[in-house]
This record gives sequence, structure tokens and C-alpha cells, in this order.
Amino acid sequence: MWALLFLAAVLPLVAQPDHTGKVALGKKLFFDARLSADGAVSCATCHDPKRAFADGRILSAGVFGRVGDRHSPSLVGRGFGASQFWDGRAATLEEQVVEPIRNPKEMDMTVEQVVARLRTDYVGLTAESLALALASYVRTIRSTDSPLDRFLSGSGGGLSGIELEGLRLFRDKARCYLCHSGNQLTDELFHNTGVAWREGRLRDEGRARITGKTYHLGAFKTPTLREIAGTAPYMHDGSIATLEEAIEFYDRGGRANPYLDPDIQPLHLAAAEKRALLAFLRALSGVVREGL
Repeated sequence: MWALLFLAAVLPLVAQPDHTGKVALGKKLFFDARLSADGAVSCATCHDPKRAFADGRILSAGVFGRVGDRHSPSLVGRGFGASQFWDGRAATLEEQVVEPIRNPKEMDMTVEQVVARLRTDYVGLTAESLALALASYVRTIRSTDSPLDRFLSGSGGGLSGIELEGLRLFRDKARCYLCHSGNQLTDELFHNTGVAWREGRLRDEGRARITGKTYHLGAFKTPTLREIAGTAPYMHDGSIATLEEAIEFYDRGGRANPYLDPDIQPLHLAAAEKRALLAFLRALSGVVREGL
């Protein structure tokens, strides 16, 4: 059953990148701070390769020190995503990569302004080729060779005894697999865990802001668990600082609210079980790769 549950995790993880030239151009653009109004913010500012393409902040800082509304998630595996952003408002990476440019709290430019600024150094650059290049590069960002991958592939190394116990809990008593499934350990769906519910009201409507559906109130996309040990803090608002705190949050059954996902229930994990689950989550970190 474990092998079936995680079979996709050992499949090749190159997300069908576009032509080599587009990926190379996208990588240059990803690190170019001239995409921002003050020339100080690049895509890598909030998605640092040294932090598994996250940034370690609760809420990211954009141009002129402006603070964003949500936590910057890791870009690991986003080339496999069914939609983009915490609320799924972008259907494709080509749509997603230009939104930070336009966002006044992130880069505060128009795509046309960026193209005009960069055209001398990037001959023939257009709004379309900029989006295609950035999306092509992001599609190559992936995590491989974690202890879980080695365990499932039988290539050596693999999981220790406590990590194996954590895997058992992950797919059983701890109920993690209900949302964190597939090769990227996310169902790519939206769930209300209660994170956005504070002092008797929703602080962020989440997916409902896009769909208008009551059942999406306070619901956010399930993030990947690949590289999870190195991408703290957690949740859409960065409000949970450590994996230990995340385990305690779910052990309590999230935070009660009228829209809580029915799969979020108290777990009643023993201290030893929490330690095993933590060990397994740490075993989901491997080698972060990008480019071709």
C-alpha cells in the first residue's frame, strides 16, 4: 500500500520543460531585479533557491519595503500544479509568473514597462516571451533523491526505523495522506483547516474570493510537502513557525469554524507518534534542482 500511495514520487521529476533557450532566458529573468519598480526585487527575492525557492519570511517584502498579504510558498514542483497561488486564481504558470510584476505590493510594474526596460539586454523580448520563459524555468524546479524516494526506488539509503513509523502514521492515524498525496505530496485541492479563522471571523476568504462558493470560505491550496523541513514558516499566512507546531495544530483538529473541512479532525497522537511523524516529514527533503 505504501508503494502504491507514493509510487509517483519515484517517477522522473522533470516537468516537461520547453525549449532550452526559453529555460535559460527564464532563469536570467528570474534573478533580474529590474522586473521591479525600485530595481531591488526579483522573483528570487521571495523564492530563494537556497531555501527551496521559498523565502523564510512570514509575509514577503516587496518594492519599497511593502509587505504582502500572504506567505510566499515554495516553487518546488509547481510545474505539476493544477492551478497556481494559494487561492488557485491562476490556471497556468504563464498566468502566474506575471502577476507579481503587476502586484503593487510585490514589483509594482506593468509587463509592458518591464519589456521596455529590458529590451536592450534581451533582444526581441515581448510580453508573451517573458511569460513563456519564466514559466519554462519554473517548470524545471523540482526535488529529488529524498530518503523517501530512495526507499521507494530501492536504490539504497532510504528510511530509518522511526521514519518508517512516521510513514505508517502519515497514511493512517495522522490522516496526512488525505490531502498530501501523489508525486508532489499535494492533492492540488483547497481545504479549510481553520488557519484563517481568528477571533470569530475569517481573516482571509481564500478560494472563495475567486469562486464565490461558500464551501471555499477560508480554504487554501494544499502545499507540497517536498522540502518541507526547509521552507518554514508554514500556512498561507506564515503563522506556524515550525513543523512541531504544525503537527500540534493538526493533532488538535485544526481550528474550529463553520467552514472547517470534514477531514480535519483531532488525531490524539502520542508524543512518540509525533516524533515519528516529524522524522518522516524531515525525510521528504532531498536535492532541489532547477534548469535542464
